[in-house]
Amino acid sequence: MTNENLALQEQKVSDAFTRQSLCFDDIYEHNPITLYMREKARNEVMKYIKPGNSMLELNCCTGIDTMYFARKGFKITATDNAPGMLARLSEKVVEAGMQDNVTIQRCSFNDLSKLDGRQYDYLFSNFAGLNCTGDLGNVLREADHLLRPGGYFSFVIMPKICPWELVMLLKGDFARAFRRVGNKGATAHIEGVHFACFYYNPSFIRRQLGKRYALISLKGLASMVPPPSMDYYPAKYPRLYSFFKKMENRLCSYFPFNRYCDQYIITMRKKHQCALNQ
Repeated sequence: MTNENLALQEQKVSDAFTRQSLCFDDIYEHNPITLYMREKARNEVMKYIKPGNSMLELNCCTGIDTMYFARKGFKITATDNAPGMLARLSEKVVEAGMQDNVTIQRCSFNDLSKLDGRQYDYLFSNFAGLNCTGDLGNVLREADHLLRPGGYFSFVIMPKICPWELVMLLKGDFARAFRRVGNKGATAHIEGVHFACFYYNPSFIRRQLGKRYALISLKGLASMVPPPSMDYYPAKYPRLYSFFKKMENRLCSYFPFNRYCDQYIITMRKKHQCALNQ
């Protein structure tokens, strides 16, 4: 994408999520599938983050995850480019008395160089916020400067193939079934604002970072469990939903379930300098 297109995309995304900030928590904290996915992402981070570690969170939104990790005792720099989201997070931080644990900074993930000069032990981005950029390669390169050697990142990203969307082929809806596949992005809309959403397979991330990073974990989210847009499913089909969850928890780390899914969580570790020279 050109710089002009990136700026326009960035503004649209910021406007959309600022508009949604007033109802964001109601949407995402009452959706059983979203709660399930959020728990999976948090559990993944808690496996690798260590006491005393610092965290940089990208696209923190209203800080649902920010506050969770802050209450666990971690020092977090929470970033987002939507003023409305950051305003809501600021309220939460003050209400909880977490000012010593949470630093809030408006920053687009397309401009992470603004944060250069400090490094973090852990980078985290949840619920596919990184799919809002058409230049994830540059985001990863900038993020690399912000992560200490030996540090980890866990990013939740949407891949190009989602089995639940492929089901639309049975209805003859080819556009929806394959909307993720192209490289030009698909149109998303939130609160009346339309913007592009781009999709990236795990191989893209590994290719961008090369041998400087080791893959620690790759797990699918909503490969068998339906995506969050089908929030009616758990109540309507409780036994089937329970079965899908059980099977997904068993198989989420294995191909094809860790690549063909609504979202995946990828955790990688930045190698120490001695490893880089080997």
